[in-house]
Amino acid sequence: MIYEIRTYDVKPGTHAEVLKRMGEAYETRKQFSQMAAIWHTEIGPLNQIVHIWPYKDIEERNRIRDRANKESGGKWPPDTTDFVTRQRSEIFLPFPFTPEMKPGSQGPFFEMRVYTTAPRQMPNLARAWELALPARLKISPLTTVLHSELGGLNQFLQVWPYRSLDERTRIRRETQQAGIWPPSAVAKKAGLPDVQLVQQENKILIPAPFSPLQ
Repeated sequence: MIYEIRTYDVKPGTHAEVLKRMGEAYETRKQFSQMAAIWHTEIGPLNQIVHIWPYKDIEERNRIRDRANKESGGKWPPDTTDFVTRQRSEIFLPFPFTPEMKPGSQGPFFEMRVYTTAPRQMPNLARAWELALPARLKISPLTTVLHSELGGLNQFLQVWPYRSLDERTRIRRETQQAGIWPPSAVAKKAGLPDVQLVQQENKILIPAPFSPLQ
C-alpha cells in the first residue's frame, strides 16, 4: 500500500471555490478509485488543500490516474488552474503499526504533524513509536502514520483526529503527564537510541464536505 499526499496552495479567499469544483469533479473521479481524505488548513500554513489517495502500488497509481484523465469526459482533473499557485505530490508508505484509513467520522479537527529526521534515523523512530503507541491509542485514535518514499526524504507524517481543539490540548497534556507520550520519552525509559530530528511542523485541518473521512 502507498499513499499519495497532494498539497495545493491556492490564492487567498479561493479555497471554498476550489473545493466546490473538486467535489463536483470527484463524483466522476471516484468511479476509478476513492481518496482517503481531503482537508483544508485552518491553523498553520493558510490556503492549503491536502488530499490523500491510497493505491496498491506506483503502477496502480499511474494506471488509475491515466484512466481517470482519459475516461472522465473532461471532468477530471477539475478546472482550478486560475486558483492554484503551487502543487506538491509525495508518496508515503505505512509502518506495520499504521492503522488503515477508512471512511467515517473522527474529527472534525485533524492535526497533521510532519517531522524530518536526520538520515538513517527512521528505524529508531519506528521502534520508539511501536513501543509507545499501544498505550497512546487507549486515550484517543490515530488517523494515520507514514514515512516518505518519494518527494521530501526522511519525513515522518502523523495525523491525529480530535473533536475540538480543547480536546487536543487536554489529551496532549494528559498523555505527557502520564509519561506515555511522546514516543521519545517512552524510548528513553526503555533505553532505546535517541531519534535525531532536524525539523518539525504541524497544521490543523478541516475536512471538505465530500471527504470520505470527516
